[in-house]
Amino acid sequence: MSETKIYFASDQHLGIPNKKQSFEREKKVLRWLNYIRKDATELFLLGDLFDFWFEYNKVVPKGYVRILGKLAEITDQGIPIHFFVGNHDLWVKDYFTQELGISVYRNPTDFVREGKKFHIAHGDGLGPKDKGYKFMKKIFSNGLCQWLFHWLIHPNLGIGLGQYLSKSKTVISGHRAPKFMGPSKEWLVQYAKQKQVESHRDYYVFGHRHLPLEINIDEKATYMNIGDWITHFSYAVFDGQQLTLKYWKEDSK
Repeated sequence: MSETKIYFASDQHLGIPNKKQSFEREKKVLRWLNYIRKDATELFLLGDLFDFWFEYNKVVPKGYVRILGKLAEITDQGIPIHFFVGNHDLWVKDYFTQELGISVYRNPTDFVREGKKFHIAHGDGLGPKDKGYKFMKKIFSNGLCQWLFHWLIHPNLGIGLGQYLSKSKTVISGHRAPKFMGPSKEWLVQYAKQKQVESHRDYYVFGHRHLPLEINIDEKATYMNIGDWITHFSYAVFDGQQLTLKYWKEDSK
């Protein structure tokens, strides 16, 4: 019997809507991490852990010491963590790898676990349409633009400006309040169907949409969006045989 227990979570967006509410949500994420570390063999974080993250050479955003310390504890325990850069934390550089021991990915990536093939990404900018956001992402991801932001804007101003802009969903988020549009209009479903034509995968796992979704791509493949930790507090777990969508619920204690 397989002892595999791989966990997936996405879109915690720590930092919003204010310090107090973000801190309460951060503590909930920490309780979940303490729960899964007892049997996790791997952890995949699919982006937007923070509502804004920009690394200067010697400066990272203030706060989040508890969540960062917990992730370091987990990797020190020998549990691999894979982090997929989201549209709110495009500017992750080497802090996660050097300080926390986390593997960082910037593009959709395939993994094989227990004979099952996974295609994993944050999900922003994939699929048809959304050309306006894709153009903005190219600007935000451009090395020269990042270099200019890094060297011409003081960290106090740069991080403050980024935090302000990140709350404007039309500027960085690339979407408004999420609503399920039906499989035929969900861009990530269309993306998964196209990738399935190119090469078979068993699971397509994404975040970004903030909606827990499980949709069949064909008779053997499943698209799963693992939701968020703002409204749904949802995650997924792979037990070596099946990927299951779950919800973190706590009693009054």
